[in-house]
Amino acid sequence: MGVNVPKVASARRPQTKPKMGQHFLASEDLAARVVDTLGDVSQSTVLEIGPGRGIMTSLLAKRARRLIAVELDRVLAAQLRLKFGMSRNVEIIEGDVLAIDFDSLFGPKPGLSQPGIDLKPQPVKVVGNLPYYITSDILLRLFEFSKYFDSIVIMVQREVADRIAAEPGGRDYGMLSATAQLYARVENLFTLPPGAFVPPPKVHSSVLRLTIDPQQEKLGVAGDGFIDFLRLSFGQKRKTLWNNLKTKYEGAELKRALAEAKVKATARAETLSLEESAAVYRALRDGRTES
Repeated sequence: MGVNVPKVASARRPQTKPKMGQHFLASEDLAARVVDTLGDVSQSTVLEIGPGRGIMTSLLAKRARRLIAVELDRVLAAQLRLKFGMSRNVEIIEGDVLAIDFDSLFGPKPGLSQPGIDLKPQPVKVVGNLPYYITSDILLRLFEFSKYFDSIVIMVQREVADRIAAEPGGRDYGMLSATAQLYARVENLFTLPPGAFVPPPKVHSSVLRLTIDPQQEKLGVAGDGFIDFLRLSFGQKRKTLWNNLKTKYEGAELKRALAEAKVKATARAETLSLEESAAVYRALRDGRTES
């Protein structure tokens, strides 16, 4: 697998250390439980990230109208193509999900549009066992193209799952939490023990479901630099919001914006809700626009 995760190692050498840090999901029962969280996919396109040896792919091939599996590992991709070569609804792509052109894959196809008819793409469901070291990068990539997706079900390291689902005010809440919750409703569904994977990782994994529900319009921050603002706000976790933001904004405009948003200068970014962060950002943005 390449861009992905716990998978099943070779049947001949089950303890061989996998390339790229993969841990293969080994339980068919647990694979079915994960796939079940997608709901009815009989009329849906499903994107599977890092199918590995295809334990979930086999289930999805029987359920989904169309299945696109993206595998980075060349050998595993070749094995998957052989295994699913006769399945007309399955497409195996050897490549890095971080480099996939989702516009070409899921966007409107040239020549198919008709005057006066808006052909909106059918939302895609995503499932994947994400590599621990690249979980954030993959999520940010999916959020970047969130217009194509309906829901995302992922297996990730439990500590990362706790951060993604964390609420403001807790020690786990940070940039990843805020970004995920800006784009989706997050549900922490269940935890998988190390023994569910081969080879077993040293940590537990959790299954998350992210239902795409962008909040930018509602928060009044659509179409501009709110993500960059959040990144700046969380820049130095031990610093106050004031100290992080003063690297870009003047003291007077910061004081005015915080007062307008009713946020204390001593507050830290992790204590603010998305609504409060958006209020500070709008005050700073609009203040500069007026000046």
